[in-house]
Amino acid sequence: MQPMTQLSRVLENLASAETYLFALDDLRGALPDSASGAFKALLSRAQKTGLLKRVCKGIYLYPRVAYPAGLVLFHAAAKLRADAFNYLSLETVLSDAGVISQIPLNWITLMSSGRSHIVDCGDFGHIEFIHTKRKPADVAGQLSYDPQCRLWRASVALALLDMKLTRRNTDLVDWGLADELV
Repeated sequence: MQPMTQLSRVLENLASAETYLFALDDLRGALPDSASGAFKALLSRAQKTGLLKRVCKGIYLYPRVAYPAGLVLFHAAAKLRADAFNYLSLETVLSDAGVISQIPLNWITLMSSGRSHIVDCGDFGHIEFIHTKRKPADVAGQLSYDPQCRLWRASVALALLDMKLTRRNTDLVDWGLADELV
């Protein structure tokens, strides 16, 4: 069986509205016998034919299933840093709570035990990871799991504290509303 056909069949069988993003290791498992160069060429061809769409480095979307378009950045962030402690915070949480008036379009912010980095996700937007030295136990009481985003989410109080600790601009914060929510 041709590698492209094999990849297509594997994706067709595995992909769903819940499982539509694949990391390189996931795709590598579909073709374990491919040499590195051949695998890279296959991924390039898969993108050109529309079988896969690159979200960001190492993450690919299978566009032939109905996927939650508004959640791609969140799901990609969860997949990118699955081995680190991450939680949604800063402008993303404050915007969702209505504490800042502007909604960051196609940009999400997370605190992460990994290094600070902005990941360019092309048409999908950007994922901004901000390093934190905090341990999960330090903030556990101020986090809740968001199953829709597949990530932990900070409380408004924690997001405001993160804004101060990371020296982010707080000019857009509605402090009257923030005080009510905290």
